[in-house]
Amino acid sequence: MEAVLSIGSNMADRQALLDGVIEHFAEAEQLRAASRTYATPPWGVTDQEDFLNATLLVEVPDEPLELLRRCQALENAAHRVRERRWGPRTLDVDIIQIRRDGHELLSEDPTLTLPHPWAHARAFVLIPWAEIEPEAQLRGQPIAELIAALPDDDVQAVTPP
Repeated sequence: MEAVLSIGSNMADRQALLDGVIEHFAEAEQLRAASRTYATPPWGVTDQEDFLNATLLVEVPDEPLELLRRCQALENAAHRVRERRWGPRTLDVDIIQIRRDGHELLSEDPTLTLPHPWAHARAFVLIPWAEIEPEAQLRGQPIAELIAALPDDDVQAVTPP
């Protein structure tokens, strides 16, 4: 099973936290690609530090809910606290898309909605993803088209640090 993961941090040693996730999948020989790290302004709640974000392509034997638990364990190991929605956090490890045999899995399960319900609208997810999979599609739409449909300010705000 292939998965696209979006990772982000805006607390503590942001780059080290992202590198820890990358190393976790690399050591398990499950990392297929990792984007550069991008600096991005906070989304939703703006009175906080900028984020560092990256996108990973991993190939894992896990079932979707097992991968979700694994991502949550990485967040917990980074002392992730969910005090307020879209607030500061040490680490986010979000599942954006899962593919099995080349087919995108769809799920409306509130525990794990696939693809990620807001991925199509977030430049900090799509731009790093396009770097590692330029031909990727989300719900049948090329991510390049999704990026082109975003506000210019959102796209220009996602920059290499």
